[in-house]
Amino acid sequence: MIPSVLIVDDEKHTREGLLLAFEENYDVSVASSAEEAFNLLEAHEFDVIVTDLRMPGKSGLKVIDKALTLPNRPVVIMMTAYGNIDSAVEAMKRGAFDFLTKPVNLEKLEILIQRALKSRTLEVEVKQLHERLDRKFSFEGIVGHSTRLTEVIERVKLVAPSRATVLIDGETGTGKELIAQAIHQASPRARAPFLAVHCAALPATLLESELFGHEKGAFTGATERRVGRFEAADGGTLFLDEIGEVSPSTQVKLLRFLETRAVERIGSQKPVQLDVRLVAASNRVLEQMVAQGTFREDLFFRLNVVRITTPPLRDRTDDIPLLLEHFIAEFSKENNVPPLSIEPGALKHLTTYPWPGNIRELRNFAENVVVLRRGGRLTEFDLEPKFRGTVPLAPPPRPAIVDVNAGGAVVPAVAPTAPGGATMAAGPSLSVEENERRLLRQALMESRGNRTQAAKLMGISRRTLHRKLAQWPELDVTDRG
Repeated sequence: MIPSVLIVDDEKHTREGLLLAFEENYDVSVASSAEEAFNLLEAHEFDVIVTDLRMPGKSGLKVIDKALTLPNRPVVIMMTAYGNIDSAVEAMKRGAFDFLTKPVNLEKLEILIQRALKSRTLEVEVKQLHERLDRKFSFEGIVGHSTRLTEVIERVKLVAPSRATVLIDGETGTGKELIAQAIHQASPRARAPFLAVHCAALPATLLESELFGHEKGAFTGATERRVGRFEAADGGTLFLDEIGEVSPSTQVKLLRFLETRAVERIGSQKPVQLDVRLVAASNRVLEQMVAQGTFREDLFFRLNVVRITTPPLRDRTDDIPLLLEHFIAEFSKENNVPPLSIEPGALKHLTTYPWPGNIRELRNFAENVVVLRRGGRLTEFDLEPKFRGTVPLAPPPRPAIVDVNAGGAVVPAVAPTAPGGATMAAGPSLSVEENERRLLRQALMESRGNRTQAAKLMGISRRTLHRKLAQWPELDVTDRG
């Protein structure tokens, strides 16, 4: 797309000269006054404005003011007579990109326009990046509508605009960092830095330097001064994950910061005042650590101003189908493969599975099935045994099955065996019919829907198996082998 340029000048020969000079490479429009420029700016979007400073009526400064009010702001280059340098400086303060003196040097103006276009492209990219971050880490970017998750989101909405320190606890993989990012994005600090430090990933000595920085020569290997994460996050949010893993000496320094809002670099005694919001997280119960003497009680109270607990996935099962849909769509797009559909039987198992690794485990599962299956349908027979809950049980009394091929004689049902010879047995408290139905279902699952193999596992004829499937059609599968 050809860049668009608006030339604003009350001198006719200047307007027409610039039009002739640049119309080959740009989509150029011209205006003879600020008022005419305003009309063009209302009707069209421009990338660059080149305007004279002094004009009858409203000056070029008003053109700058107008440009700054537009949704997609153009970049303004000011032209001024040699004796009006002070006015040009004022234009820069008002928001002009740059200025040049008259008579205009076309080569210099071309260079300025190219620089202005690059600046505008970068500004648009940064704006789009912020918008993507806002969507990703906003409340709308948190997938789910369960009661437990809704309670967490409401708490985040209440605490985000404040300056309060937040403590997030919950099991590993429940999305604590995502909640911390949502707090930051919903706060007045959203355009300032959000920095995350995993406290368990660094040795105690390195962690202290990472957080607070150090002066040159503070210790062996400190060859230059280094700014820590606290200073780098000034004006924004610092997220300390696994706060329960920090050493006692680092706990003292964290407490000192929360009391004074200042840090001292290692090797320095000069405090640096900072405006940093602290959000901490832990998958350990800090109250227990306080009772055991491994975590300072005063630091705990300083951190525990607002408490947010992220629920485990087993307590928000209503969200599992939505999360699966979200992750499968994400990984299908990432790997350029057709979307995978999950059949109701498989979804039922995945919804009732406890997911001990929480969202992280579910996300890994989604990536696995997308990459390995590359489209198609996921059935319950495609799931690993742990998802189906087919754990070997103690053998109960076996129900009888009437085999019509044996003259209606009652024959004992043979419990199907899983690969490796493990017995698949039904529960002892079920009725004969329910036991039989359960055995048949397990046989079909182990045979991956193959009827002939399932009949062998059951110890019955294929015709009897067909009759049972007609009685329980919900057990039927597509493989008619």
